[in-house]
Amino acid sequence: MPVAGMPPRCPKVSTTIPVHVPRMPRFLRPWWFSAACARALRTAHHHATIGFDKTWGQDILYPQGGLYAASAAQNLLKHRHPLTRHLVQLLKLFDLTHWSYRTLERKQYLGAKRPLVIAISDMVQRHFEQFYGIQRQDLRVVRIATDPNRFDERDRPRRRVESREQWGLRLDETVALFAAMNYRLKGLEPLLHAVRLLPREVPFRLLVVGNPQSSRFESLARSLGVADRVRFVGYCADMRNAYFAADFFVHPTFYDPCSHVVPEAMACGLPVITTRYNGASELMHAPREGLLIDDPHDHAKLAGCLLQMLDPSRRASCSQAARRTAAQWTFEHHYRQMLSVFNEAAARKKAA
Repeated sequence: MPVAGMPPRCPKVSTTIPVHVPRMPRFLRPWWFSAACARALRTAHHHATIGFDKTWGQDILYPQGGLYAASAAQNLLKHRHPLTRHLVQLLKLFDLTHWSYRTLERKQYLGAKRPLVIAISDMVQRHFEQFYGIQRQDLRVVRIATDPNRFDERDRPRRRVESREQWGLRLDETVALFAAMNYRLKGLEPLLHAVRLLPREVPFRLLVVGNPQSSRFESLARSLGVADRVRFVGYCADMRNAYFAADFFVHPTFYDPCSHVVPEAMACGLPVITTRYNGASELMHAPREGLLIDDPHDHAKLAGCLLQMLDPSRRASCSQAARRTAAQWTFEHHYRQMLSVFNEAAARKKAA
């Protein structure tokens, strides 16, 4: 599909321009990299350019990690007590990296050249309006996609048995999967507190996958008396093993622009429990595919959601709906949206 402003046939040429960033303090690295990218583009004549994360000067900016300003604000929520949040916020005033990233972000979006911005979710779009006053005419929402063919349902029986045997999970146990690298931000601490509130007679296990550095949370599980109900397995090279070993997915995050693990879990037929701080919750129609909570620190509410998912009939209904919903967000759909944005950016550039 040709992009507006491009000749009908473009030569299939790929050019890679390496950018070397010397050793320097963290707060200076993105400035060096962005300046190098700007120099590389200065003599080129592209129909449309796109930048990811911390760069400036491109026609399109696509921050897949969301806004740093929003991330910094949402990160405070992982601290349960308001006083702790206030103290952390005060410490940020002396953090050079924080000030550097905030300043760079303003240059990206409020500089002389205003880019067309792709938001990964409606939540991120609202953050652009809230923090920088960017108008809707300069914002486009393009949601993430997953390949449903990657998660072949015929693989489930074999992977389920093999993975549960490997991780010491009984076949008669109902298993909830939690997957993340940043355990604290993604809500593992309140989740462990919620597990403590579940009836002991229920055959339940929480499978924790992702970061191998889990000693702090293993200690918390022991202090809460739930160590026997939680299995920490660390890094999982093939997430299909974890998805197919589980019965539902739980992601009580404090901030996610649009967590990719949610549509992946849904594509595997897993009901999902997540929060409204997750842009991926917009893909759901709760309670059809799962459940949403407003505050991860509400242990009782989170435990209530877990308890609902222990009902096999409820899980079966949500599972079918989750798989149908995930099938809507394909890469074909994603590519067409991206091409539309490229067309628009090229047309804007030509008109200017």
